Amino acid sequence: MNTDVDPIQRKASPCDAGCAEVDSLTEAVAGEGFLLGCISCKKREEVSAWATVDWYFRSKEEDEFSHIFHYDHPTASILDEAFSERLQWRGTLDQDIQVGAVYIQNITFNDTGTYRCTFHRTLFLPRTHCGVTRYFVFSAKRGLVSVVAEIMMYVLIVVLQLWLIAVLVYCYKKIWNEHEDREAKKAQKAQEMKDNCTKVQTKD
Repeated sequence: MNTDVDPIQRKASPCDAGCAEVDSLTEAVAGEGFLLGCISCKKREEVSAWATVDWYFRSKEEDEFSHIFHYDHPTASILDEAFSERLQWRGTLDQDIQVGAVYIQNITFNDTGTYRCTFHRTLFLPRTHCGVTRYFVFSAKRGLVSVVAEIMMYVLIVVLQLWLIAVLVYCYKKIWNEHEDREAKKAQKAQEMKDNCTKVQTKD
């Protein structure tokens, strides 16, 4: 009997409670039981997950695999009548499955072939992680500061423009008043000179 679990062998330190992926057994005795091993370790144990396991079988006479077993904690489903009441779940008894082993009772020669196990795992990443929370709060503060700074910039530009217009008007009025004063003085001098000339002619 062959097993096609496609394992990735990894060594765990004896001091750590690590998860090691190992090959399944490949030889069985007719009439006895046989454990099909299948292990899929998570890379980050602190992340919670939900997983389902499916087992497939292909005999030597067939070209395609048939779906024989599905486990979605806590429900185990035998999907092939040939294995009815002969498959038992021996894997992780939790939704975060890492061991997907099944036990076949009463092995027969018809069970000879290739077995394949697949894991479908969904990771639940925390949405309120401190780093993410700090990032969003920091971004919100920066956005508010940016808006206020932009408003203040526009207000300052308007104030500067009004101040510049006021200065220009003041300068224009000052120059105009000085011009009028000069013209008035010129007119007054001209009038005085005219009056003086008139007085001289009268005396003669």
